[in-house]
Amino acid sequence: MGEQKVTVIRNADQSRTFINRLITDVDALEKLIENGLIEADIQRIGAEQELCFVDESYHPAPVINQVLGEIDDSRFTTEIASFNGEINLDPIVFSAGCFYQLEQNLNVMLKVIKNAAKKFNCRVILTGIVPTIRKGDLAIKNLTPEERYSALDESLKNLKGGPYEFRIEGADQLIARHDSAMFEGCNTSFQVHLQIEPDKFVSQYNWAQAIAGPILSGATNSPLLLGKRLWRETRIALFQQAIDVRSIRKSTYDRVPRVYFGVDWLKNSVIELFKEDIVRHRMILASTSDEDSLKVLEEGAIPRLKALMVHNGTIYRWNRACYGILNNKPHLRIENRYFPSGPSVIDEVSNAAFWLGVMKGQPDEYANISSRLIFENVKSNFVRAARNGLGSKLHWTTEKKVPAVELIRKELLPIARNGLSKAGLTEDEISNYLDVIAERVETEKTGSQWIVDSYIEMKQEHSPAEALVATPAGIIKRQDNNAPAHQWKPIRINETGGRTTLFQRVEQIMSTDLFTVQPEDPISLVMKIMDWRKIRHIPVQDEAGHLVGLVTSGMFLNYFAKHHQNSILAIADIMVSDPISVNAETSTKTAIKVMLEHKIGCLPVVNRKKLVGIVTEHDFLKVAGRLFQELKPVDLNGN
Repeated sequence: MGEQKVTVIRNADQSRTFINRLITDVDALEKLIENGLIEADIQRIGAEQELCFVDESYHPAPVINQVLGEIDDSRFTTEIASFNGEINLDPIVFSAGCFYQLEQNLNVMLKVIKNAAKKFNCRVILTGIVPTIRKGDLAIKNLTPEERYSALDESLKNLKGGPYEFRIEGADQLIARHDSAMFEGCNTSFQVHLQIEPDKFVSQYNWAQAIAGPILSGATNSPLLLGKRLWRETRIALFQQAIDVRSIRKSTYDRVPRVYFGVDWLKNSVIELFKEDIVRHRMILASTSDEDSLKVLEEGAIPRLKALMVHNGTIYRWNRACYGILNNKPHLRIENRYFPSGPSVIDEVSNAAFWLGVMKGQPDEYANISSRLIFENVKSNFVRAARNGLGSKLHWTTEKKVPAVELIRKELLPIARNGLSKAGLTEDEISNYLDVIAERVETEKTGSQWIVDSYIEMKQEHSPAEALVATPAGIIKRQDNNAPAHQWKPIRINETGGRTTLFQRVEQIMSTDLFTVQPEDPISLVMKIMDWRKIRHIPVQDEAGHLVGLVTSGMFLNYFAKHHQNSILAIADIMVSDPISVNAETSTKTAIKVMLEHKIGCLPVVNRKKLVGIVTEHDFLKVAGRLFQELKPVDLNGN
């Protein structure tokens, strides 16, 4: 969709016009296939690199338009969030040297965009989800200001008819609501393309579906979102929910989400995939092109099928069928959309080599894989792999579930080696990339495992906010060395370059493990909470979660010194109503100034009047102590 000019479908006439063009495009594609006009004498591979920009404090930086202004190359482009970008790499013939070339091309292009980002004091990071991303980063102000993104957001909201709801459960639990499709901007991926002959498409596509779960299990790199440990590849769940327009209020029957794995095996032709997506999903955007694809074909030219491509660009299968034109020859390809960005370039290219090798090496006994596996089991494999990574047990052609590690090591890696050999790669090139996969699986250290291990270790001695900031700092440092993630050492907290980076905003200091009460609660309860938990400040919320008051230990002392009453009274009788508060993005300097000016010992932190945290004098004392540790000792002799 990124190459297309699109508009929102606003009325029935626009809808009918677009649908008719869409049907015409499907008919034209069928004729292209029937007449042998789809390229079949060459096989190419390709890739798209999504990335994120972070500022000096390692938080998302919305600078894509400024960065692109420094680059005169159309292969660098935008994504839905203005803190993300994308690099479209040139197609390469699938033959000897292709992965060396892919890695070299990617490094060259990353160097270009990294140098451009430096001019705005930003860095580029390759990771499925940036650990430091905040809900505030997902505000509509950070939607990339291009028509296709605003049109997509508007159309999805119109279909949704209410807020987006998120619920993802892992080691922690995420429950959230959002008013736009901007949660999609959390995700960055490394998308790999493989050109497929029309006659082999059914067998190859079904094979791609069958191997998706086990291959994903060894490539996960997105375990953290909003400070919570969720799935090993949280992108899978998040992307589906981020643009899920289904609503209980609007439907009483099952509907397929716009991000999905599929509903069944492919039977006869790639055309089935395009037809199914037309039947199952409402058209939300229209192409501005008035191309009559059948007429173009009758005139001896190759149609671009712009209507079909626009609709296809709003449906997000994890293995997506694509139509394209290169050198005036139309082709078909499978786009692998489930690989995350990162952890390093060598990891990404190794993931690509593994997937492409398994695709190319499809054994004869698996040519009709749909007869060997139940589709629902293949679909559940994909979800298990996203949840548990290499810890998954997966359905395969045996009766029992097979550990992902065993399936990759004993079956898929040998298939991949054979496939790359069939493509003409040398043993050195094959080993250079597949050995990365073999060692990663042997150590069971994917990018996500390394992130989780480092994060948990840092949290033993430091706050979650400190650990979150140190994580992208450590990732960027290691990516520059381009070693695979299974060789990376754990992150150290000082890799941010100094503790001032860790304490710039209130959100980096505040406590989020809160104890709260409601106005009607007895003061005896609050006194016990303070005593049991050794705390001096308790926020007061109403039933909707809005901050309505604050109670401190000093208030109890003052009240009982004057009234000598027992604890039958309610909190509302002694609390401070509408206490002074700040938001999470308030600078630490400003928060301290507010507390000094008002002579208060704590500040509730709110978002749209709802409590999200609290910062106290004690929190600032801890920060001060840590900052003093970084100061050089004073030489009293003046040396």
